[in-house]
Amino acid sequence: MFLFVCAGCGAALTVPLSQVALPVHARQSYGSAIELPVLMEPGTFAVDPEPWGKPWRSWEDIGPQEAASRGVYAPVHALSYASPGAVVIAPGDTRGTVLLPGAAGGNCCGLDGGDGPNMACEACGRPVATRVDDCSLWQAVWLEPEAVRRLPAGNPPIPIPSWAELLEEGDGIPPMVPIRTKWASRLGLNHWWSWNPQWEAAAGQALAHLLAVSGRRPVTVSDGLAADVFQRALDTLLPSSGRPPRRAVLAGPALPADTDADIVLVPTHPRTGELWAAPDSNGSARPVPLPFGIWSWMAFPEPRLRLPVSGTLPYGVLRDDPPPPRPDRLFRADAGTFQQTLARLPASRSPWLREVLTNLMDHMRAGIF
Repeated sequence: MFLFVCAGCGAALTVPLSQVALPVHARQSYGSAIELPVLMEPGTFAVDPEPWGKPWRSWEDIGPQEAASRGVYAPVHALSYASPGAVVIAPGDTRGTVLLPGAAGGNCCGLDGGDGPNMACEACGRPVATRVDDCSLWQAVWLEPEAVRRLPAGNPPIPIPSWAELLEEGDGIPPMVPIRTKWASRLGLNHWWSWNPQWEAAAGQALAHLLAVSGRRPVTVSDGLAADVFQRALDTLLPSSGRPPRRAVLAGPALPADTDADIVLVPTHPRTGELWAAPDSNGSARPVPLPFGIWSWMAFPEPRLRLPVSGTLPYGVLRDDPPPPRPDRLFRADAGTFQQTLARLPASRSPWLREVLTNLMDHMRAGIF
């Protein structure tokens, strides 16, 4: 485990933390006036390898060559020239910090971090972090990479669970959740059941990879939740032709191998971020990443029933809890995550993928994103 301290005076700024993979939805902006929860689990931190924040430079000022040297291969509105390596933690895990007066950088409901660091070290006053809690943004504190240092905390390291242990824990992420807004609607409600924003962000990332490995051929996804999430977008964004479609299937721990698949949707480890790989894989199928919690719900969609406190249910007795209401719209991948992911894949240099990005707003109006 690690402790983050001020690079100026050495004062502790966090509790001891354990490193995990950066959530796919870390930079997601969702809806309008939506009240999103805290991004990180208590006691954890993640590192963003990409730069984010001021100073920004427009694509016209940079040009394709310089952008490619920074890992961006398709036109984007602007690129960040901030230092990479920002560390994100839960707001409740900060210590010894104060908010900077006049550095609010917020919109209508809170802090959005647009003006840069808004938290300082309480001991020496050095700006060290940016708190984000505005509506439609995941609540988090981003430690400035050049303003903090990471030190061993002295606590014993938390063992990294195996794939089998992750499956046994059963920490799946449900596809539907109640969404809250800051204000009540005309009906007097400020919440409703909707597709999970985490699923929409994960789908945006995975859809970019699916298009990149498709070879501009149709792609069919196995039935179930995976088809609900991807098939409509794939049918719209990929041309229908006489060429045989590529088959995309879920693959991972405890699933039978499909040796005829062209593309495999595989989980990423929540602690390390590593892709699952079959021990006997020949490498012919192209992998597409999905966060483990979402992959596990797609692969094993029946949630595990919690046992009553008095004991197990009798054999053959089923629970009659009513299922949550269905969302009132078809699933849509997150456009921002899709764009950020695809622009960073070398395949986005191809003209047809450039066209997909150029027409992204039209696809959003059509309800694909």
